[in-house]
Amino acid sequence: MRRQSMLWTGMLPLALAAALSAGCGDDSVAAQASASASNPDQVVAEVAGKPITLQEVDAKWEEFDAAERARLVQAMYQNRRNMLDQIVGDQLVTHAAKTAGQSVDAFLEADATRRLPAVTEEDIAKVYDENKDRTQGRTLDQLRAEIRPFLENRRRQQARAMLVDELKVKHGASVKVMLQPPRYQVAIVDSDPMRGNAAAPVTIVEFSDYQCPFCARVNPTLDRVRQVYGDRVRIVFKDFPLPNHPEAPKAAEAARCAGEQNKYWEMHDVIFANQRALQVPALKKMARDIGLNPTAFDQCLDSGQHAGAVAAAADLGARMGVNSTPTLYVNGRPIIGAMPFEAFKLIIDEELAKQ
Repeated sequence: MRRQSMLWTGMLPLALAAALSAGCGDDSVAAQASASASNPDQVVAEVAGKPITLQEVDAKWEEFDAAERARLVQAMYQNRRNMLDQIVGDQLVTHAAKTAGQSVDAFLEADATRRLPAVTEEDIAKVYDENKDRTQGRTLDQLRAEIRPFLENRRRQQARAMLVDELKVKHGASVKVMLQPPRYQVAIVDSDPMRGNAAAPVTIVEFSDYQCPFCARVNPTLDRVRQVYGDRVRIVFKDFPLPNHPEAPKAAEAARCAGEQNKYWEMHDVIFANQRALQVPALKKMARDIGLNPTAFDQCLDSGQHAGAVAAAADLGARMGVNSTPTLYVNGRPIIGAMPFEAFKLIIDEELAKQ
């Protein structure tokens, strides 16, 4: 029975887990977080009367294995935040149930009934059909008793999430989250391509690789971010060609050469749309297709005059510890991989609320 229940549990939406693998990468290092779980000045040891602080330990850890340190710092924050959100939601629901004169269970059930329709046979059949290749030959009749509770539990979770969101808005002034996320200082230089209002309150810095399919996948999401938030968000692009993508450095140079003719983003988009053909002749054809002066573009690309800028951006990422693409920082807060719009919205809204 345990094996069967795990089948349907595995079908729950796991956007975070999926996104954690939604990136291109190698086994390099990761970034240094500016937040610490404890006081960095805390003395954790003494040798011959000389104190050793937690800050020194973290610096040594950063030097020894920055990737693992950054991963654990972020994981610690994310788990704490998840549990904090659960506690906040529980308290809001408990208060609402008490105000309504109901038990929490009765209140949640009544709210779910009001919000979402009950699970039907059609719902069960749809889930079965969508996952037929994972049923190991079992029929709908054999799995109905497992699919129904799976759907009913998902319905309750969805309804509770909607309720908690409403209660947070209703009690907004009295709900304050002080837990601070890890933040990373990302240097921005004049040569970095930028989209949006230079004075925007939210800056998204993207380390990206033109041969990385996940980088191409995040572009529509960033376009949606720009559409939704307008002048409140700017996007800064930093080249981070990975060692296993030999054509990515020249593609990055090509985009910068196009930038000399004020068509950086047009070239950026057409390169990502044609990732399977990024040899130099193909890049030159793309330049002609978007109306660039071919002589000036070819001379720029052949000379390698932007190779240094590409290498400098990649070197910054490496020193920060970026080891996969896309890696993005929203006001210094990391988003790793081709995450959905909702992941960006959550952080952007929090950052805008602080303004």
